[in-house]
Amino acid sequence: MDRFIPNRSASNLDSAQYNIAFEMRDAGVENAQQNVESSPSKEYRKQLAANLGTDTSARVLAFKQKAPAPPEGHSSHLAALYSANATDLGKVTKKFRAVPSQPERVLDAPDLVDDYYLNLMDWGSTNSVAIALSQTVYLWNASGGDIQQLLATDDESYVTSVNWAGDGRHIAVGFSNNNTQIWDAEKLRPIRNLGGHSARVSSLSWNNHTLSTGSRDSTIIHHDVRVRDHIVQTLRGHQQEVCGLKWAPSGSQLASGGNDNMLCIWDARYETPTHTLTDHQAAVKALAWCPFQSNLLASGGGTADRTIKFWNTTTGACLNSIDTGSQVCALQWNRHEKEILSSHGFSQNQLCLWKYPTMAKVAEMNGHTSRVLHLAQSPDGTTVASAAADETLRFWKCFGDGSSAGSSAGARKATKAASGISSGLMRTVNIR
Repeated sequence: MDRFIPNRSASNLDSAQYNIAFEMRDAGVENAQQNVESSPSKEYRKQLAANLGTDTSARVLAFKQKAPAPPEGHSSHLAALYSANATDLGKVTKKFRAVPSQPERVLDAPDLVDDYYLNLMDWGSTNSVAIALSQTVYLWNASGGDIQQLLATDDESYVTSVNWAGDGRHIAVGFSNNNTQIWDAEKLRPIRNLGGHSARVSSLSWNNHTLSTGSRDSTIIHHDVRVRDHIVQTLRGHQQEVCGLKWAPSGSQLASGGNDNMLCIWDARYETPTHTLTDHQAAVKALAWCPFQSNLLASGGGTADRTIKFWNTTTGACLNSIDTGSQVCALQWNRHEKEILSSHGFSQNQLCLWKYPTMAKVAEMNGHTSRVLHLAQSPDGTTVASAAADETLRFWKCFGDGSSAGSSAGARKATKAASGISSGLMRTVNIR
């Protein structure tokens, strides 16, 4: 028969010995008191008292007397830790960025065409805002406040799109007569004409030396502006007007939105779309590539859709969709925070700032009385200009001062100079 061997790992032999000694003393066993006093628990109490710095015979917790004072010269090795934590906690203060509810300035923009499908404003890298007012394009210098007339059509055509090249000197202009022109903004003269479309050119986007044009004829044409035979590719993926067009900052992908409710993602190397996305229920004009994640695209839908959707352009997956409650006209990412700004039409005609990726509303900016058709961002990424069908331009310093994001001193200086510009300067040229 196997012997049973108990496991004594959980036994407290010191306690057992102490209890046996007490029982022996009560039974009158000789030397029992000596056994009690020499038990290991006595030594345990001495060590405990030494570590606590107090006499264990005194009550540590008492309601009617103060805690015993520590021995002279005693100091806790945890005191430095507690004091450091207390100091750090005292310095922790959560900072909230104030988002202004009113624009810094308001400029008149008479004869701004009220057409959802056009793209009539852009802000160039040299801090100049281009705005198309019917048959005329004006350049407003945000650093100095001066205004120049770039061009005016001499026929019945009108301007349908504008887009600055990356150098801040050249600007592409699309017209209702199917033509596209490139202008030298410093010399105020045209450089060349780019044909190829059979209907108005409503959207433009630069990718280095390549200018992409989207048209009501449902095609997208890539123009290499360095060569005589400028048409290098014609993309066919939409069935109606191409009203949204944006190259990714990397130059590897192009996003296009159309009045056919479709969003297409194109690889720069091919003439067929990588993804044809049909989740929107209205025209897709508002497009914005994320500045901190290369394959993240935001798109906004028209009146029957009202949503902002976020896409992984590598896989074509829709990552999120929120109902904004009104027509989405334009989108701009904040380059300093994980935020995105949207402009809207009926019924609020407001601008909304959202936190990404939670899409919690950070702020709402009102002031326009008609749909806010266009948004453009300053070179330093701190200010956004909005143009609406109420024929006004409003400048909102809604993206912070940019100091923590490494914005250049020159850009900050230009923005500071622009902040003192009077709204009357625009009226001296474009008076109603």
